[in-house]
Amino acid sequence: MASQEEKETQPFADIFDEDEAEKSFLLSKPTCLIILGKPGSGKKTLARKLAQVWKCVYIEALEVIQTNIREETEYGLKCQELLFKGRSISEELVTEMILKKIESPEVAHFGYVLSGFPSLSEEYMTVSQQIEKIKTLKLKPDFLINIKCSDYDLCQRISGQRQHPDSGQVYQRNQWDPNIIEKHKKEKDQHAEENEGSDEAQEEEETAEDPLRMSELLHHLVQRPEDILENAEERVATYKDIMLHPLEDLMAEQDCQYLIELDGNQQPEDLFIAKNKAYIASDKNYICCYCCFNKQDELFRVLSSYKLISHRYRWRRSRWGQACPVALKEGDIVMGNPDLAVSFLGKMYVLSSPEALKTFMLNPRPYLLPPMPLPPCKVLVFGPPFSGRTTVCNLIAHKYKGKV
Repeated sequence: MASQEEKETQPFADIFDEDEAEKSFLLSKPTCLIILGKPGSGKKTLARKLAQVWKCVYIEALEVIQTNIREETEYGLKCQELLFKGRSISEELVTEMILKKIESPEVAHFGYVLSGFPSLSEEYMTVSQQIEKIKTLKLKPDFLINIKCSDYDLCQRISGQRQHPDSGQVYQRNQWDPNIIEKHKKEKDQHAEENEGSDEAQEEEETAEDPLRMSELLHHLVQRPEDILENAEERVATYKDIMLHPLEDLMAEQDCQYLIELDGNQQPEDLFIAKNKAYIASDKNYICCYCCFNKQDELFRVLSSYKLISHRYRWRRSRWGQACPVALKEGDIVMGNPDLAVSFLGKMYVLSSPEALKTFMLNPRPYLLPPMPLPPCKVLVFGPPFSGRTTVCNLIAHKYKGKV
């Protein structure tokens, strides 16, 4: 026992140092996930739900294209030009947009949920090349989630899908087939009778009202060409020929505790619950980042006891005080705007402009890691010609890590 105490240099030191814990989080890699599965197995639905709840960035081909067009980026303008000419967007351009999104500042902070990559199309890169690209990403995926479903069940489900031409919304058979809807309604009525008098049962029945029960809406639904049974079977067969074996090799290389396989016959909500439980059971820790806005004086008084992070744990002022972290990083001391206050990891920061707020919200890590906050010191060196001004400037800049 004595020998163990001798090895401890500071036996009574607090090992749970708050600054070290915060620094460790800021230096940590965000959690990244890839959803895999056969065409039509529900990858996009699960990925959207995971990204929404775990605050990750949802990355998928169509989502990336729409975002670039909406934000009028260089890629978005190229896509618009191609679409106006009636041409399809090339696989190369889509892949570049996906990889660019993975390297974005917001993904470096929040992590990503990637769906639809690797893709079946080998127009630009083969499946093996796409998988190699995934392996060489700077932010490699931590979890692989594979949705498994038999070919027969999957093709039956796909062939039962219908789309509303105006909204583009896709409905499953149990949402539009009158026989299944009526059967489901009878089961609900029977369940409501058994739980008669329960407020929860009444609320559930009220929220379950589906506009698709209206006969006029049912007649507008159409079947897409890719949902025809023969076409669905062909897509699944192509997946098994091209994609399955390379993905099996990728999953075989993954640590088994970070490989999650789900039953694709379950409803999306059940899939999400199963994934949620598996995620909590893993060794990866996820830290929620609360963000809130208010005027500064009211912020420090009201939010100090509002929506507590945990019992008897209050929001606190950060060591930045009223100075803007983004401006400090750029070498200027600018007081923040009270209307642009944001809290992160239990501490409050005040930004100086909407642009600084947007930058900080995308990825606050570069502005909070040591040696920040480092108040800038500006030195003016002057003197007659050939007096050594340049030499002194360079020495000071080298000593104090400044810029000449």
